[in-house]
Formats: sequence, structure tokens, C-alpha cells
Amino acid sequence: MKPLDIQKIGNELAIKWDNGSESFILLERLRRCCPCAGCQGEVDVLGQLHKGPDKPLSPAAFELSRWAVIGSYAIQPTWADGHNSGLYSFDYLKKVGDLTA
Repeated sequence: MKPLDIQKIGNELAIKWDNGSESFILLERLRRCCPCAGCQGEVDVLGQLHKGPDKPLSPAAFELSRWAVIGSYAIQPTWADGHNSGLYSFDYLKKVGDLTA
């Protein structure tokens, strides 16, 4: 599934999918679901998760500054606090959207 249109509307990211469905994802949820290794940790070759301590997020952490479409498979948000290492595959983005439905 691929997005036909992505727009920031208030405190949500609105996505219209190519199957006709729509997702409305609160920006706070989107940030808290960031899939990057810094936010979610990394699994080593033995299957053990390595993650640093949780860091408090400032209000700027939930302000979406912009996003870029990466290839034909993901978006990369940039947040007002400068965080931009999360790549949200379209499949993952749809799953996050389904969590809020």
C-alpha cells in the first residue's frame, strides 16, 4: 500500500492510501512510535535488544517540521527538536495509523 497524499492537519498527519482508506495519526503517537535505533533500540546477532535510557521529550519533539518521501517505500519526518533518523516504511506507517483508529 502506498500513500496518494500526505498532509499535516493540526496535530495530526493525514494520509490517503491508494486503496481509498485514510489514516489520521496524532503527531505525538507518530513520534513515540519512531522506529529508529535511538528510539527503539537495536537487536544484536544473539537477538538481545540494546537500548539506551528513555529520554524525556520536549514539546518540540511533537512538532512536525517537514517530511521527505524516501524512494517508494518510506517517509522520513523531521521534528522541531531536530530528530530525523526515523524511516517509517509505508507498511509501518499504516500500522501506526491503524493503532489510532
